[in-house]
Amino acid sequence: MPRYEYRCRTCGDTFELSRPMAESSEPAACPSGHDDTVKLLSTVAVGGSAPAPAPRSGGGGGCCGGGGCCG
Repeated sequence: MPRYEYRCRTCGDTFELSRPMAESSEPAACPSGHDDTVKLLSTVAVGGSAPAPAPRSGGGGGCCGGGGCCG
């Protein structure tokens, strides 16, 4: 189940809730019981260890594959 981050406008606390995606925009009370909260925009960091693809030999790329633009 996805986790969503919310901030309480009353006390300023930030908290997370696990809830279905269909309920992500539903009102959420903060742990202190305040109802004036807002859902924060989450960012996702994706990391990996795969190497970057090697450049293709022959041709220089571009829109025509020949190093320049067609035209």
